[in-house]
Amino acid sequence: MNIRDVIIAPVITEKSMKEAALGRFTFKVAREANKPLIKDAIQGRFKVKVVKVYVSLVKGKTDRAGVRRQEIVKEPWKKAVVKLINGQKIGLFEVGGQESDKK
Repeated sequence: MNIRDVIIAPVITEKSMKEAALGRFTFKVAREANKPLIKDAIQGRFKVKVVKVYVSLVKGKTDRAGVRRQEIVKEPWKKAVVKLINGQKIGLFEVGGQESDKK
């Protein structure tokens, strides 16, 4: 597996943003990826030091859509939470450009 294909997307939710303040960042990763491969991909792409990698499988959910309310089954996916050493951050999780000059 190519190291560039490991990380699919960051997971941006309220919970993941709270964890990002504590140094834990959440990503959607390829299903075939294992912990050492995820660690190498994060360290190589974002130039940070990963301490620990937590991995879990998220079940695919069902949804109803259309006029006939047909069920659509979403694919299961793999989630990785990486913990960085103290003081390091990943720029994707920063809230930027919202400074206000109003007083």
